[in-house]
Amino acid sequence: MERTVVAKTGYPEGRDPPATAVAGPESRTVQAPSFALSSLTGREVLTPFPGLGTAAAPAQSGAHLKPCDLLKLSRRQKQLCRREPGLAETLQDAAHLSLLECQFQFRHERWNCSLEGRTGLLKRGFKETAFLYAMSSAALTHTLARACSAGRMERCTCDDSPGLESRQAWQWGVCGDNLKYSTKFLSNFLGPKRGSKDLRARADAHNTHVGIKAVKSGLRTTCKCHGVSGSCAVRTCWKQLAPFRETGQALKLRYDSAVKVSSATNEALGRLELWAPARPGSPTKGPAPRPGDLVYMEDSPSFCRPSKYSPGTAGRVCSREASCSSLCCGRGYDTQSRLVAFSCHCQVQWCCYVECQQCVQEELMYTCKH
Repeated sequence: MERTVVAKTGYPEGRDPPATAVAGPESRTVQAPSFALSSLTGREVLTPFPGLGTAAAPAQSGAHLKPCDLLKLSRRQKQLCRREPGLAETLQDAAHLSLLECQFQFRHERWNCSLEGRTGLLKRGFKETAFLYAMSSAALTHTLARACSAGRMERCTCDDSPGLESRQAWQWGVCGDNLKYSTKFLSNFLGPKRGSKDLRARADAHNTHVGIKAVKSGLRTTCKCHGVSGSCAVRTCWKQLAPFRETGQALKLRYDSAVKVSSATNEALGRLELWAPARPGSPTKGPAPRPGDLVYMEDSPSFCRPSKYSPGTAGRVCSREASCSSLCCGRGYDTQSRLVAFSCHCQVQWCCYVECQQCVQEELMYTCKH
C-alpha cells in the first residue's frame, strides 16, 4: 500500500471533507466534495436564545404537532409564528447556524460552545453569555433576511431598496437580502425590552443589539452589468449580506475585548444605564460601553473541570504547538498515533468525475488528560 504524507487542507468545523477512496491502492472513482451538517441530528435541545430553541420533546412524540408547536416559544411568539408561513423552519435554521458558528469560533478554547451547560450559562452574566446573545440575534437576523430573498417566506420577498423592482430582481437572479424586513420583524418577535431597572436585562438587550449591528455592518451593495459584448449599458444592483463566517469573526473579536459593566441611574432620564466600574480610588464611574461592545457583569469560570456551565476540557483534541498548554489547564496531554486514509494523485476525468488513488499517512493526535 502506498504511504504518502501530504499537506492537510482545513475545513470549517461542522462540515465534511471531500469523499475519499478507502479500498485498496488501485484507482477508483470518488464523487465531488459534498458538505453536510453531519455533526447535528436535528434533535438537539438548542437554546442559543431564550425562548427560541427547539423543544426538548423527541421528534417522534411531536409528529402530530405543527412546526411552530415544536419550537420552544412563548404563546405570543407561537401566534406570530403561525401567521408567518416558513418562519418555523427559518428559526430552526438560525438555531443551527448560531450553534455551528459559535463552536467554530471557540474550537480551540476551553469553552467550546458545547450544548452541555448552556442553560446554566444563559442565567449568568459571563462574557460567554454575552456572546451567545449576540451570536443568536445575529443568526436570526441573517437567516431571516436570506429566507426572504430565497422565497421561503410568504410575507416578505426581495430587498425593496429604491430603484430595485422585485420582479426584475427575480428575472436576473439577483434578489437582494431583505435586512430591512428582518430587523423590523425580529424587533416585534422578540418583544419589548424587560424592565430598565434590571442590570441583567439591560446587558442582554445591549448584547442582542450588538449581534444585529454586526449583521448590518456586513451589508453590501453588489452590482451586475448587462449589455452587448460585456458592456455595462445596464446595471442591476442589489443588497447582499456578507457570509456569516465574517459576522462570527467580528463577534469573536468583540468577545475578546468585551467590557465589564455595572449600572448607574441616569437621573435626567430616570432610567438605568450601563457603565464601566469606577477605577480604584476614583470617585466617578467609568465610561459607558460603546454600541458595538459586548458587555458582561461577572468573571467567567475557568471551564477546565466539568461544571454546570461546561463539560470541561478532558479528552479535548489540541495542538501541541498552539493550544495544548492552555486547553489542558496544566494537566498535560496524551499522544496517540493513528493511520489516516485519504485520496491522493487525483485526476479530473471528462466529464464530471475524479479518479483518485488511496494513500495512508501516520498522524499524531494530542488529547488533554483527565
